[in-house]
Amino acid sequence: MASEHSVYIGVGSNVGERAANCRRAIAALAACEGCVLDGQSPLYETEPVDLEDQPWFVNAVVRIRTVFGPEVLFGKLKALERALGRKPGGPKSGPRVLDLDILFYDDMALETPELQIPHPRLHERRFVLQPLCALAPDLVHPVLGKSAHSLLEELVDGKKVIPLS
Repeated sequence: MASEHSVYIGVGSNVGERAANCRRAIAALAACEGCVLDGQSPLYETEPVDLEDQPWFVNAVVRIRTVFGPEVLFGKLKALERALGRKPGGPKSGPRVLDLDILFYDDMALETPELQIPHPRLHERRFVLQPLCALAPDLVHPVLGKSAHSLLEELVDGKKVIPLS
């Protein structure tokens, strides 16, 4: 691929067959023309954050290489969420069949009304940092200047993240 970009994407689900939803999304990303799956973390069962009265999530992080710019990729991820059953609306941080978030795109820092890269709260989220560290512990946050491993070690939340067997 010409002009490849390295992108880390958070994958999550807490409605229906959560692990199967995540696996379907990862397979769809791997099959997406213009994207190459370049690595993936294990799946983790994770305690909800913010809106706590809902089922636990299954989360993972994948790394892809892509020729798409960040806005085009964001649109493709939103279309994939809808294709795999996500309905628009609902409470922020609420239940969802599928959630796909761009965590990092190369070492870019970007802020538009629709998209912020790096993801604005990833450094506060154990459900993101634990799988990210399984995949790329030395990846440096381009704004905070700290590795994923350092961010995880500094995290003070008590939320549970349990590897799925």
